Amino acid sequence: MSTGTSASLAADQQSSARKRKIPLAVKLIYTAFVAVLVPVYLRSYGPTNFLYFCDIALFLTLAGMWLESSLLISMCSIGILLPQTLWLLDFGGQLVGFHGLGMTAYMFDHNLPLFTRGLSLFHGWLPLLLVWLLARLGYDKRAYPAWTALAAILVLISYFFLPPAGAHLANPNTPMNIDYVYGFNDHVPQHWMNQHLYVVVWIAVLWLVVFLPTHWVLRKVCRPAAGS
Repeated sequence: MSTGTSASLAADQQSSARKRKIPLAVKLIYTAFVAVLVPVYLRSYGPTNFLYFCDIALFLTLAGMWLESSLLISMCSIGILLPQTLWLLDFGGQLVGFHGLGMTAYMFDHNLPLFTRGLSLFHGWLPLLLVWLLARLGYDKRAYPAWTALAAILVLISYFFLPPAGAHLANPNTPMNIDYVYGFNDHVPQHWMNQHLYVVVWIAVLWLVVFLPTHWVLRKVCRPAAGS
């Protein structure tokens, strides 16, 4: 093989390595985790559990990692970085006996197997993984309108088709009040305002208070994704 050919092959290999911004080992480990989580969650909670924002983000992150899509990773970051920070704070509060929003009360429900609850710790490490992925892929500003639209669809599905807060279900582990469309108490619907109005206000709050500030911060601190 000529020296020129060897140099060309080496250059091609280096170029290919640069294009793979996410190591294969990370993709495989994450895929294995999701492959374990899905059947366990299906058995414990049923399929509707996967309509939570955090679970949708879990799957979109899987696709985003394999496709190395900055748009998908950015969408997940818009959707869950701030809410999952609240999850971590609530979990820490529960550990020391302070009952805040109750978002993580299920993590201390001894009726659920410890392994199942342990899988839910992804709520804590997934935001860190997303930050690392953003550093590798960059932030795609198109994620803000894309995730906002997706979130509105998920809220409407949860409101019109899934069990409300306080529903009496055959399986007590079946999720109700998914994505908090009836308030933050899963046992009693909110009573501050008309429920239809509440859903509209909730979508607006998510848009203005959760997604928009996250979008602003990520645009400031992350490099732009190629082609965004």
